Amino acid sequence: MAENKTKAYLGFARRAGKLTLGVQAAETVSKKVYLMVADATVAPNNRKKIEKLQRKFSCPLIYVQGLEEMTGKAACKLALVREEHLAEAILKEENKAEI
Repeated sequence: MAENKTKAYLGFARRAGKLTLGVQAAETVSKKVYLMVADATVAPNNRKKIEKLQRKFSCPLIYVQGLEEMTGKAACKLALVREEHLAEAILKEENKAEI
């Protein structure tokens, strides 16, 4: 169920223009990022890039299964949420799923 809500929140962020998809696109972002959502199957080299980006943006990073399906973008391994309230909602949902 958390996956469905996370998918919905990512969809809201995308429609609002507050979602950046992909590692390459994330490297060019200069705006405030509130949450990074990465696919759990990301390759080791991209994982290093993602962790470097996390230090750059100093925001939470979570790993999820099936980010590609959640965002609707093929081969998507990273999503940056640039809307504070949606980022908080996603974090809350993912933390509930872990319990």
